[in-house]
Amino acid sequence: FLVGVFDGHGGGACAQVIAKRIYHYITACLLPYENLLHYLLSLTKSNAPELIRSYNDKVQFVDDVRDIYANSFLKFLRDLSEIGHKQTFEMHEVIQKAFLRLDEDLSNEALPKKWETTKYEDHVSSYVRGCRLCTLSETNSWLAKKLTNEHNSYNQSEVDRIIKEHPYNEGASVIKMDRLLGQLAPLRAMGDFRFKWSTEIMTSIVAKHFGDHVVPPNYHTPPYLSALPEVTHHRLAPRDKFLIIGTDGLWDVMTPLQAVRLVGEHMKGKVTLNPLKLPRKNMKLSEVNEMLLQRKEGLKTKPKDSNAATHIIRNALGGTEFGIDHTKISQLLTLPDDVVRVFRDDITVTIVYFDSEYLRHCPA
Repeated sequence: FLVGVFDGHGGGACAQVIAKRIYHYITACLLPYENLLHYLLSLTKSNAPELIRSYNDKVQFVDDVRDIYANSFLKFLRDLSEIGHKQTFEMHEVIQKAFLRLDEDLSNEALPKKWETTKYEDHVSSYVRGCRLCTLSETNSWLAKKLTNEHNSYNQSEVDRIIKEHPYNEGASVIKMDRLLGQLAPLRAMGDFRFKWSTEIMTSIVAKHFGDHVVPPNYHTPPYLSALPEVTHHRLAPRDKFLIIGTDGLWDVMTPLQAVRLVGEHMKGKVTLNPLKLPRKNMKLSEVNEMLLQRKEGLKTKPKDSNAATHIIRNALGGTEFGIDHTKISQLLTLPDDVVRVFRDDITVTIVYFDSEYLRHCPA
């Protein structure tokens, strides 16, 4: 089960392409060697099986671009097959390999054929701002656990990492005005190749076609930007109830605990949105009475939205100490494109719920 949110900081095009392709790269890295060979063989036939089953995948590429992407992925599969069977398996290595290879393919696809051998894997990760796990404490209160670190200048370890990767005399210019080379806020990202490509490519191709202004200042020892993901691991327990994945637009206006409480309240009040149905036959009156009391309590927090992610976004945009201000929401959602970023960032939220009973009986 793979889930994610994708936030483009220079428009939505790169985020859409990555969202469409990254799961295939990860899945390919996860395939056992025999299955990988079988899948490669099936691609030569007209009825090749689907590698993944997507949900809410509405983006369609034009034919020319789709063929380019398909050829890159096929080459990746062949490269994986040539590596052969590995004795050990490390999940963080799988995820890192998938991210780095997709980023490399995106780079090569954007360049003339002559330059396709460009590599930057030794220096090269994705900008993650918000992944929060919600756990129910022993006293039945909500706890928020942060699972990701921010990849920006507020994270001193990230700043130190980048400064160490470049000569001492660039120490004052690598991070300037809290931005990479004074321009880019995220310190890890896929794409943004004008912070990764060699100086030769930037001067011979990019500046030649788009002007010298696209070359960042003090661009001496690229790559400056990394696509290597920071991978964390958490073993789920029965008291882990849900996971909130949100872009930085959410966490700019809401604390993790606020988001967790909103989802908790939504879970409690959501039962009132549908007619009461008894879960089984021959229930005792005392059990039915307990259900009715819980439903009555839920009416106090009855949400407007059946979807918890929508509930969070509604509160992020219009929440006040007196409730939801729908006029404020309307104003924030109708701002012109040239001024909207002054008042709010784009917000994408995905919530994953866990089956407590399954986790309770799941082997360690």
